[in-house]
Amino acid sequence: MTNSQKIHRYTFLKDVFICSLGAYGGPEAHFGVFIDQMVTKKKYLTEEEMVELIALCSILPGPTSTQAIVSMGYKTGGPMLAFLTMLVWALPVLTAMTILSFLYQFLDMMDVSSDGLRFIGPMAVGFIIVATYKISRKVITDRMTMILMIFGGVTTYFIKAPWIFPVVLIIGGVVSVIYSAEENLWNRVKLNPPWKYLIAFLSLALGGVILTLLWDNRLVHIFESFYRFGYLVFGGGQVVVPVMFSELVQVREYMTAQEFLTGYGLVQGLPGPMFSFSAYAGGMATRGGSALYQVLGSIVGGIGIFLPGLLLIYFVYPVWEKLKKIRGIKVSLRGINAVAGGLIAVAAVVLMQRSGFILENLIVTLSTIILLFSKKIPVPIIVVLVLIAGFII
Repeated sequence: MTNSQKIHRYTFLKDVFICSLGAYGGPEAHFGVFIDQMVTKKKYLTEEEMVELIALCSILPGPTSTQAIVSMGYKTGGPMLAFLTMLVWALPVLTAMTILSFLYQFLDMMDVSSDGLRFIGPMAVGFIIVATYKISRKVITDRMTMILMIFGGVTTYFIKAPWIFPVVLIIGGVVSVIYSAEENLWNRVKLNPPWKYLIAFLSLALGGVILTLLWDNRLVHIFESFYRFGYLVFGGGQVVVPVMFSELVQVREYMTAQEFLTGYGLVQGLPGPMFSFSAYAGGMATRGGSALYQVLGSIVGGIGIFLPGLLLIYFVYPVWEKLKKIRGIKVSLRGINAVAGGLIAVAAVVLMQRSGFILENLIVTLSTIILLFSKKIPVPIIVVLVLIAGFII
């Protein structure tokens, strides 16, 4: 590598780090930061190329904004720069969430009641309600998408099992394709993708399932669960919440609803990808042993949830120019996104039930919703204010 190439790589990664420090909220907010820093200021790609990248990453399962910035790294410097981009973008907030997974033990050690965190849960419910509203406005475009959204919400409300999420998402995609009644949806295009990444992706998915059946190890189960979360979810951190909550809290009982909501609320106040919540959840799921074991749980959770999206980008991005010509992919995404909107809506209902319909909780949730819509107070400040209120009141 020449000296100029090294400088280019360093400069690009510095800009990625700047993006990570300013990226609050979900994918939509992150894309605004990317356009400002990577397109307008540094011109690593054009606005048209940025829009196409967003389209690509919306089609793929996984953390949408993470895949978008990793794709920029791939476009700028190939697979290695893409990997380094991933680390610079996600590692700071993953580290912070790993540390926060020790929060409850720290409060116990300091003899401080964890009741001070009680308003974080109702605040997190407010975030999810706002996300539900914003996503529903985007995904409900006709009667079919409205029905699919209701179908996704009702089905996952009554059937609380890990397998139900991929099933309803696939049904949403199939219904969307059938409903469209368009011809030539699956037009042939000649592709020459790097198959090794798809083989690795599928091998880890299948191998994880087999290994959990043969070996009852908590870390193995965590990796398989989070890897599955990573390839089942379309649209980003808000969409993964109902899937995580159902399996980690309701099915496996790795943590309480309050502990889950605390982590989800705290990650709102940190910049970077919301999938970093996986480090907190992985750490919480491995409590009770040594600190090292809990850190390993966080690392396994973080790697598990980000790895599928990374492998898919490595597989798809080199052939994206041809792949985006397949109409059926975009059509199926309408139904998949509508169902995902239903999953988020029902998550808001379930989490409100778990949080408790007492007056102070309702006040915190309502206040959070009002502040988010007003956009007058930054999200990190809202989180800090709720923390202070919990320990003072």
